[in-house]
Amino acid sequence: MTLLTDDIRALVGRRKVYTAPEEFGAASGRYFGLAIGDHNPLYSDPEYARAQGLSGVTAPPTLICETNQYANLPLTPDGDAGHNWGIEIAGTRKVRGGNSYTFHRRIRPEDVITATWEIADATEKTTRSGSEMLIITSRATYTDQHGEVLAENEETIIFVSLEPGASGAGA
Repeated sequence: MTLLTDDIRALVGRRKVYTAPEEFGAASGRYFGLAIGDHNPLYSDPEYARAQGLSGVTAPPTLICETNQYANLPLTPDGDAGHNWGIEIAGTRKVRGGNSYTFHRRIRPEDVITATWEIADATEKTTRSGSEMLIITSRATYTDQHGEVLAENEETIIFVSLEPGASGAGA
């Protein structure tokens, strides 16, 4: 049996779009910076930010990738409130394969962010130990209220069969 089922193949191209209900705001960047221990004055001091060539305060770059601020989704049992494809495959272990970020410009307080997620690819491989492995790649594009691309995020999720040469699949 294969992990790359017709149900999984049908997910390629699927999109989810989340738009923030309001402008980003200056406080968001300041609070996020404090929460992650980044006290860069770009996030709290408008005069300093302008002296650095910005129009005003901004935020730590990765804040835009916290889709939970746009999705307004309920918490999962793990406490996650962000974007999730909801793919579960029986008989596998789910592993986050990593993220790759590209940032095009800094967030401004007046920005209204839209995050568009899309499943870009699903491929199957076999591990050295003979276990089946399904690799799902999704991409998120973050835009402002004018459609300008602010950032991109490519994420990889891997499902590894718990038994070499055997699998169970379902989406």
